[in-house]
Amino acid sequence: MSKLRKQEALDYHSQGRPGKIEVVPTKPHSSQRDLTLAYSPGVAEPCLEIEKNPEDAYRYTAKGNLVAVISNGTAVLGLGNIGALASKPVMEGKGLLFKIFADIDVFDIEVDASDIDLFVNTVKAIAPTFGGINLEDIKAPECFEIERRLKQELNIPLMHDDQHGTAIISAAALLNACEVADKKIDKIKIVVNGAGASAISCAKLYIAVGAKKENIIMLDSKGVLSEERIDDLDEQKKYFVTSNKTVKTLSEAMVGADVFVGLSKGNVVNQQMVQSMAKNPIVFALANPDPEIPYAEAMAARQDIIMATGRSDHPNQVNNVLGFPFIFRGALDVRATQINEAMKLAAVYAIAQLAKEPVPDAVNLAYNSKNISFGPEYIIPKPIDSRLIYNVAPAVAKAAIESGVAQHKITDWEAYKQQLINRLGLDNKLIRSLASKAKQNPKRVVFAEADHYKILKAAQQVVDEGIAKPILLGDANKIRKLIEEHNLGLADIPIIDPRSPEEDERRMRFGDIFFNKRKRRGFTLYEARKIMRERNHFGAMMVETGVADAMISGLTRKYSDPISAALQIIGVHEDTSRVAGMYILNTKRGPFFFADTTMNVNPTVQDLVDITVLTAQSVKEFNITPRIALLSYSNFGSSDGEVPNKMRDAVEILHKNYPGMIVDGEMQANFALNREMLKEQFPFSELVDKKVNTLIFPNLASGNIAYKLMQELGGAEAIGPILIGMKKPVHILQLGSSVREIVNMITIAVVDAQSRK
Repeated sequence: MSKLRKQEALDYHSQGRPGKIEVVPTKPHSSQRDLTLAYSPGVAEPCLEIEKNPEDAYRYTAKGNLVAVISNGTAVLGLGNIGALASKPVMEGKGLLFKIFADIDVFDIEVDASDIDLFVNTVKAIAPTFGGINLEDIKAPECFEIERRLKQELNIPLMHDDQHGTAIISAAALLNACEVADKKIDKIKIVVNGAGASAISCAKLYIAVGAKKENIIMLDSKGVLSEERIDDLDEQKKYFVTSNKTVKTLSEAMVGADVFVGLSKGNVVNQQMVQSMAKNPIVFALANPDPEIPYAEAMAARQDIIMATGRSDHPNQVNNVLGFPFIFRGALDVRATQINEAMKLAAVYAIAQLAKEPVPDAVNLAYNSKNISFGPEYIIPKPIDSRLIYNVAPAVAKAAIESGVAQHKITDWEAYKQQLINRLGLDNKLIRSLASKAKQNPKRVVFAEADHYKILKAAQQVVDEGIAKPILLGDANKIRKLIEEHNLGLADIPIIDPRSPEEDERRMRFGDIFFNKRKRRGFTLYEARKIMRERNHFGAMMVETGVADAMISGLTRKYSDPISAALQIIGVHEDTSRVAGMYILNTKRGPFFFADTTMNVNPTVQDLVDITVLTAQSVKEFNITPRIALLSYSNFGSSDGEVPNKMRDAVEILHKNYPGMIVDGEMQANFALNREMLKEQFPFSELVDKKVNTLIFPNLASGNIAYKLMQELGGAEAIGPILIGMKKPVHILQLGSSVREIVNMITIAVVDAQSRK
């Protein structure tokens, strides 16, 4: 689990525009006419239409894609009753998850009302604004009554995620765990530790998927819910009172149990309890951040165990984000009047089934596996699985239609699936999957400019997240002073000063190696040893000799300095004679790969061929099929000149020598990126009906200008420059990169080093 520091969390929420969400206009608003249409007097027309037919609100407003995340702050996860206002950062965060996973807009609403009647009446009063309502962090037992009343009195989908989110995901996991363990769900004995809103909802949903109520023993903080305690229990707990009079404690309940579900607190289960369970025990230790029993202890207790936790650093994470975004997506898309049991069960079965399907390469890449497959360590999908939206949402939508609560019918399910796929593109899923892969096997990354705060901050972040193992180069005293001054958790990270007497022996050895490489390139032995005092040369030699796996530099120096050192010491890969620079541009339409953006000023035809091949190989390493356009100011011979002619000649060579490569040109950028235009005007192109994701530019000026325009005007996140063609991983930062950009480059460097190993 990534370590999070107080100041880092506060900075994340406060820097730049405060908070995590904003409202973005969806219509033109640049002219006076636009404004009169948006507001007065033009806005009167849709108002009158909605007055005549309220359903037109879905046609003329954002209601159909707008969910309220509403809380009174009485049961904020891990924090308790902190009040409505203090819960706002959590609700904004929930809104962010709705948007990035299912393209659902959110207004977070914090209601200062612990009284049930006041809370219910407040939500009812504002409900016309929204297409759906997600209740969040409301304490039990009030949450049960609040949800019941609002479901009765509103005609839009509503769900209390704390109750039903964990229930839906864990029920899917339970179905699959029973299949793996060869257990019948109607026969299993289940122990549920915890009797709050989530635990009660989980147990009820387990019954809905086939478990028997009489086979469930539930405990709260005072022990088993037994008949002896009936007078002290609320109505929700009374439902799960057991008639078993011999079981009083958790350890007694677990003897012979098939399933343990923990929704309580950490470290309340020991190895002896797990060992007392039945054959092939199923243990869902879902308390966060500390499970009821640590994962390693549980796995050591039984070889036949099937285990899930709420944590991302163990297999089988029960994460609500697998469910709520897609449940609301399906409900909104059919204008459901509620989220009923049929829809929740549809989500359960869709999630369970998805875990049995072949896992996409992108997910395997993220978890550093060649073939994740259904079994004890994979009983529920991974949160980054992009298939969730078009598997779960349609299942929920179908259930709404079949159960009679849908006001809009979907008939073309393939078109709906494609619509869901197109909603998000790949956006930042690529860097998330790369970070997941990096964490599987973090590599040693040497930082040649460690006496800079941004570098140290990025180093701390990758240490906390388990992405990399930094090695810091520079003045040791200055680095330690910065670490202490900014309270960075880098006390145990190695610091090396290439100029210090302690490094004399290694510096001499590195100098001798460098002399043997460059003795016929103008270097004397004295000069070779002397240049090892320079951090870029010393760092590159660390990578060359295997002391480090990758190097990061360039934050404070001009691009050519670290490049020169890397080329002199490490050199280009034996399969190429060319080094190029590639940027990844993360956009709403997915990632795009731009080359060459940093290295080759005016490449020749053969240079362009080499750059294209290098770029294609690099894109494939991200488990993405490159579909490549060579760009120019002309289309397929419409103009002659140095640029179109060389791009045309390069494409001809690529078609001849690399027949499997998806590539075409020369072509203008708008045709490369607009499939309809390309198909209409140039139906012969190799790229027709293919989504271009890789752009090769005719010269350094055009590539550099294009990515910077995309970054500043197009709102794309730039990751790079990624140096391609080097024998070993060396990556150069943009001058003045942000901490986020540095972390992204470190992630790329680690994944690069992993692939080379």
